[in-house]
Parts: sequence; C-alpha cells; structure tokens
Amino acid sequence: MTQDDEKAVAENGIEIVVKNAKRLIVLVVGGTVVLVGIALLVLPGPAFIVIPAGLAILATEFVWAKRLLKKVSDSASDVGRMISGNKSEETDRRKESIG
Repeated sequence: MTQDDEKAVAENGIEIVVKNAKRLIVLVVGGTVVLVGIALLVLPGPAFIVIPAGLAILATEFVWAKRLLKKVSDSASDVGRMISGNKSEETDRRKESIG
C-alpha cells in the first residue's frame, strides 16, 4: 500500500465519521423537537407545529421521517379541506336562513 492509498483510505474514513456525526446530531435535535411536540399535546403550546418541524429536521437525513412527514402533511391537508368545506356549508345555510 502506497502513501497515497493510505491517505485516500484515511480521508474516506474521516468522511464516514463526519457523515455519521451529522446524522447523529440531526437525530438528537430532531428527536428532541418531536418529543417536545409530543409533550405539548398535553401541555399548553403549539404541538401541531412543533411535531412536523421535528419531522422536517429528521427528514433531512432519514427516509422514514420523510415518509412520515408526507403522511402528516397529507392528513393535515385533508383536515383543512374538511374544515373549510364544513365552514362553507354553514355559511350557505346561514345565508339561506337570513335571506
């Protein structure tokens, strides 16, 4: 093994360590944000904003978090459509009863 080969192996090893360190930091920070969001489900606070924010942090490094974030986003969109649909129906009923 030449000196250049040893240097390439060492650089590759450092890249792996840096990548794993980044993933660990993202896991700790994102996981903490998600746990705080879960706590905010029973404590006063914006749990429905904090949990997706934690998942978004985790999704930068983990595919499973990206899939879960998409499911949460889709569910939130469905709820938003249901709420806006119900409001428009109520508004129509009020207009009919007034007019």
